[in-house]
Amino acid sequence: MDHAVSLDVHLVVRRPGFTLDVALSAEPGEVVALLGPNGAGKTTALRAVAGLVDLDDGHVTLDGVRLDRVPPEHRRIGVVFQDYLLFPHLTALENVAFGPRCRRVPRREARGIARDWLDRVGLAEHARKKPRELSGGQAQRVALARALAAEPRLLLLDEPLAALDARTRLETRAQLRGHLSSFPGATVLVTHDPLDALMLADRLVIVEDGRVVQTGDAATITARPRTDYVARLVGLNLYRGRADGATVLLPGGFTLVTAVPQEGEVFVAFPPGAVALYPVRPSGSPRNTWEATVSSVARHGDALRIELAGPIAAAADVTPAAAVQLDLAPGRAVWASLKATEATAYPAGGE
Repeated sequence: MDHAVSLDVHLVVRRPGFTLDVALSAEPGEVVALLGPNGAGKTTALRAVAGLVDLDDGHVTLDGVRLDRVPPEHRRIGVVFQDYLLFPHLTALENVAFGPRCRRVPRREARGIARDWLDRVGLAEHARKKPRELSGGQAQRVALARALAAEPRLLLLDEPLAALDARTRLETRAQLRGHLSSFPGATVLVTHDPLDALMLADRLVIVEDGRVVQTGDAATITARPRTDYVARLVGLNLYRGRADGATVLLPGGFTLVTAVPQEGEVFVAFPPGAVALYPVRPSGSPRNTWEATVSSVARHGDALRIELAGPIAAAADVTPAAAVQLDLAPGRAVWASLKATEATAYPAGGE
């Protein structure tokens, strides 16, 4: 294993009707996000790294040391759970001091470490408060301070912002980003929120049905999704087909003309904003054109997201004024068009 790699794991956990089989690595100072739908196996993976779920196969290696059979309390791993799991009978200070105390740091020194960490997360004045007296954002910061005060080599975060309201989440996300950027060890973040992943992580690992389906930085993932889940996540229409030059044949016989010629199995992606809608077939244009039926209309930011049924299922974004002019409603027949320059094709084999 390369000496620069802090974490190297292959996690195999078998359950009735479900098998987790995930390999991932992280370098010192790197934040890796496990992103995927509910039930994908993200939290199981995190708990397996922490030693809270037994492996059926594979390994957990941290800083070159195998931890498969090392008890969780001896793994030098800090964990922040979704509901924080603060000790309700302890003050914020005592909660944070718990980590150093577990490492046999004397009580007075442990409290000094805890005060320092509470100051770092902006909660020095709340040291004597019990968890029930803290807001959600404050409790999250206490949980983070408790994890970091133990001087872990690896930090695991399980949906750390999920319990927060939208405003608190925005503020706490920015604070968390600052703390993670100064943490010298590797961090693995589990989330189903793409914004949390994009804002906090250096690299994304997409997990679906217990498997890694795509990995890369945010720019790569968002530009070239490889599954329907990822395409929906980043707001792109995605299709798989066979390219012959600039023409891509999709299942069912529909063809799309793309900007760059390719050969063989490819993905084709384009944003909903690139799809134009007309009441009648547009003429005099080399664009991709097809007849479609509106299946749903929903607000999407300042636009309306129109879901279309037809030879291909597609999403289109239009202005409210255009929706009124076209009388868009479920069941309405329209013509859709897409410029070839807006359709991006890329190889489907491998990552």
